[in-house]
Amino acid sequence: MDKLIISGGAPLGGEIRISGAKNAVLPILAAALLADDTVTIANVPHLHDVTTSMELLGRMGVGLVVDEKMNIEVDPRTISTFEAPYELVKTMRASILVLGPLVARYGAADVSLPGGCAIGSRPVNLHVKGLQALGADISVEQGYIKARAKRLVGNRLVMDMVTVTGTENLMMAAALASGESIIENAAREPEVVDLANFINQMGGKIEGAGTDTIYVQGVENLHGTEYRVMPDRIESGTYLVAAAISGGRIKLKNTRPDIMDAVLQSLREAGAIITLGDDWIELDMEGRRPRSVDIRTAPYPAFPTDMQAQFTALNAVAEGVGTITETVFENRFMHVHEMQRMGADVRVEGNTAIIRGVKRLTGAPVMATDLRASASLVLAGLVAEGDTVVDRIYHIDRGYECIEEKLAQLGAKIRRVPS
Repeated sequence: MDKLIISGGAPLGGEIRISGAKNAVLPILAAALLADDTVTIANVPHLHDVTTSMELLGRMGVGLVVDEKMNIEVDPRTISTFEAPYELVKTMRASILVLGPLVARYGAADVSLPGGCAIGSRPVNLHVKGLQALGADISVEQGYIKARAKRLVGNRLVMDMVTVTGTENLMMAAALASGESIIENAAREPEVVDLANFINQMGGKIEGAGTDTIYVQGVENLHGTEYRVMPDRIESGTYLVAAAISGGRIKLKNTRPDIMDAVLQSLREAGAIITLGDDWIELDMEGRRPRSVDIRTAPYPAFPTDMQAQFTALNAVAEGVGTITETVFENRFMHVHEMQRMGADVRVEGNTAIIRGVKRLTGAPVMATDLRASASLVLAGLVAEGDTVVDRIYHIDRGYECIEEKLAQLGAKIRRVPS
């Protein structure tokens, strides 16, 4: 198991290219199961979660070819089993995304109840309830969701709460159902839109993605296609915070400013000068210390929960007092204890962290507890005096492609070593 050693203090500067979005490529890989021919997916990030998804598809007998640019060719015609086993699903909750496509295309799915990040309860009952409304016969036996259906039938699906994977699973299932489905209280995230665009490129008929009501006209079959995954807005936000926290200047290429309004607004409030192009973002702190900002997470288009930990790190060294309120997950302040070991002045009251900025953190051994928490500890290490050692970084490899290489490119003193 590897760890990262960071020697803090250097302002970051330079240009980096943003990778494809983890939270878009995982559902798109699952949706490839809906096709009756080969699908090629481009701009795929080289991440542990992507490898797990490919291993899951491979276990089912799906043909996979990866080229040197990480373009993945998926051939679902060789599928031989419709099971997602516990040993894979427990490492990545997104494995639940094969449930909808399998039952829609093949009439059968045996998917283990998921594991993944320890950031609170994320029930799968909404996926189950929605598939039942589409006519699937579902039972839960020995830790597996077992779904069967001859052909799903379109229906009105009202989500009890906004869920991204729930919206995606039901949208994929409805794509091959008979008749029209309407998904109400749908998640509006850009990754949901990317998935809808992918399905439509295969011949699907989905309208309204990006709004809270999605209309899916079921089709008889979906054909193969080539598709380029959108850029990762969370990776983009993380590197922008890295520059802001260090008083540096950075330019991101191959990104999407149009889907990052809430994060960019918060960075401007922190004192960053931000310039935008169609596919690039430039941030300049002009050597200044950031100002504290108040954050409240909520589903898109509000401030993303996946950027909360990074802004906790920013507030830890900012001027003034900032509050961060987490409304999406109930167990997502585990990084706070580790930051306190580095000298951060943070008090957690219920679902709110009150952070009084200090001039300087001090390096310490810290431990990653989930994907975004691990990124926030790396950010804190960038501005800490001395060395910070971040352990259990397998979390970070789930969602950040070559993080130490990209940060080193920007002038950070960071290296990966075996534990």
